[in-house]
This record gives sequence, structure tokens and C-alpha cells, in this order.
Amino acid sequence: MKKPVRSVSDIGAEVRRKRKSDGLTLVDAAGLCNVNYRFLSDLENGKPTARLDKVLQVLAAIGLELEITERSWKND
Repeated sequence: MKKPVRSVSDIGAEVRRKRKSDGLTLVDAAGLCNVNYRFLSDLENGKPTARLDKVLQVLAAIGLELEITERSWKND
């Protein structure tokens, strides 16, 4: 399933959705992702200053990928 990402909150919501669908608590998921509980909680809540390297680490560990695609510019 592809979803556009327009904010850190969009990423956080998907991380939370995937974690919960996998039946993981925040503590369990943080351990699996090798990040601390606070970082994962902040990410799920859309903290705008989350470190990108750790965000990518979390996504990989829980089975999500971030994709970049070119968007078309609409002529108005």
C-alpha cells in the first residue's frame, strides 16, 4: 500500500499503525528497532526534529520503506 508522506506526522502514524498491527508495544518495538522508547514515542507523535537516520532504522526494522518519487508540477 502506498501513501503520500507530507509531514513527520504521516510517518509517525504509519509507524504506529504497523507496530499495533504487529501486536508490539512501544517498549517491544523500541527494542526491536534498537532505539529508545522516548525516540519511538516522539516519532509516532510526529516530532518534527526526529533524526532521519534513526527514522530509517525504525522503518527498516518494522518492515516499512520510504520511497521518493518525482511529482508533477501542475500548471495553474
